[in-house]
Amino acid sequence: MGQIKIIVEKYSEGYVAYPLGLKGVVVGEGDTYEAALEDVKSAIQFHMETFKEEIFETEEIIGDLCC
Repeated sequence: MGQIKIIVEKYSEGYVAYPLGLKGVVVGEGDTYEAALEDVKSAIQFHMETFKEEIFETEEIIGDLCC
């Protein structure tokens, strides 16, 4: 598997994280940056196990699967 870029955004209610380049909606959330990142990583793993290679929007996977 390649790398997936994850965006983490801060809001007044907490943090929201989502990956770029995947088909479908995959979102994580948490009270801290780390919690949102772990939540989205778990959601990505589940999404990949469920839908396999069909989830990638392009052939090229970009970024890092972390921070």
